[in-house]
Amino acid sequence: MQKKPLLALLLAAALLNGCTDHFPQNPVQENTAAFREVADIDLGGTAAAEISAYDPISKRLFTVNNEKAAIVDVLDLSAFPAVTKLQPIDVSSLGGVANSVAISDGKLAIALEATNKQANGSVIVLNTSTLDVLQQITVGALPDMVTFSPDGRFIVTANEGEPNADYSIDPEGTVSIIDVSNNYSVKTLDFAGFESQYAALAPKGFRMFGPKATFAQDIEPEYVAISDNSQKAFVTLQENNGVAEIDLVNGKIVSLHALGTKDMNYILNSIDASDDDKKVELKNWPIKSFYLPDAISYFTVNGTPYVITADEGDAREYSTFDEQKRVSSLKLNPVYFPNGDELKKTANLGRLRVTSTRGDNEKDGVYEELYAFGGRGFSIFHAADMKRVYESGNSLEQEVIKAGIYDDSRSDDKGVEPEGVTVGWTNGKPVAFVALERVDAIAVYDLSNPGAPQFLQIIKTGDAPEGVLFITADKSPNGRSLLVTSNEEDGTVRFYQP
Repeated sequence: MQKKPLLALLLAAALLNGCTDHFPQNPVQENTAAFREVADIDLGGTAAAEISAYDPISKRLFTVNNEKAAIVDVLDLSAFPAVTKLQPIDVSSLGGVANSVAISDGKLAIALEATNKQANGSVIVLNTSTLDVLQQITVGALPDMVTFSPDGRFIVTANEGEPNADYSIDPEGTVSIIDVSNNYSVKTLDFAGFESQYAALAPKGFRMFGPKATFAQDIEPEYVAISDNSQKAFVTLQENNGVAEIDLVNGKIVSLHALGTKDMNYILNSIDASDDDKKVELKNWPIKSFYLPDAISYFTVNGTPYVITADEGDAREYSTFDEQKRVSSLKLNPVYFPNGDELKKTANLGRLRVTSTRGDNEKDGVYEELYAFGGRGFSIFHAADMKRVYESGNSLEQEVIKAGIYDDSRSDDKGVEPEGVTVGWTNGKPVAFVALERVDAIAVYDLSNPGAPQFLQIIKTGDAPEGVLFITADKSPNGRSLLVTSNEEDGTVRFYQP
């Protein structure tokens, strides 16, 4: 009997295990340390390119564009690298702003907030070829992100439930699960049942601090990653510094995971804390920082599942409630900060933004601890128990500094501000693409060893990459891996290939 080649056996195994999304069928050998821009298109100005999704059936890219009205631009990639703009999808009459798009099996899902941002939003499902509307489903308030499960059965939205400007209306943050196979039936989950766990979660870094908010109101789901077997979802709760684990099949929240804090006094966690020191210098400081992740992505290595988070950091900033304070404006307890006056100088910690909601342990207006926003890097966790197996320390910012693109004007805030992350597969290896909003770049890492990712390159993008999308070689319009960035500030969509 003729022996089958090893690659054929591996591909067959991948197909049997339903892993075709993560094992490209086209065995193209590519240099993942050498992505270069091959095409771009300008869709307008600020907010003209936010999040994109690609349909391999129609070879179309769908990009959220909220510059003037709620539309989704349709880009034809069938002759790639030529990119042709087609008639956009106008959803402005169906609600407020479009926030996110996702695609599965010829279906396009659009997350649309309500005209009244605090009211329930919706998901609109269209045919990617005809653009006919198939369904509109009501979900929770402010659906900020939408995604399909790998098997296409579920559409999941993270409904952020942000308050209004004066914090007089604060809807509950929720997660909606839409069962496509059951006539788009929807189940929206709230977090009220976990209020009793807050006392145990808070010491581990979980935050609940909105004015007069219940636990369910204070939760703000941000981004969703779904397991390869389509059974679990992992949802970042950015402002709360946590991740929710959800059973999609049974439609229930399984657990909440607090993400802890990052000690900036540890030698490998040094940061530049000032935009007024006239230099870029990473130093250790007696502060901690909440990770506050934005995007999250799921991947598997050697049968072990992981999730990776972009630890952007975010603060609540409203007309009647702003948690941010400069260190220079705070009273520091001299027992804990014996050199407090020196720390409060603008060239040291004085300019750094910290939260006023933690650190005043005796509630007397004097701070015994200081907590900043964001990890200025990324984290990797075992998906089974959400134990952190890697945290990038200061290594990501070091690479940005080496590349000569670090923006010192953001040192007092959240540094390079990693916002987006996705994991793609090329050459049989998982590769992470981390979008750095404040330096207009993507950092690329080989995740073959999740406990020790290997830095590959920095890719310059358009202004403020909001969406980062990886298309595997077998689904790409030209048979090669394709990275797509949607850049919010300059309205461009840019395309990169190795």
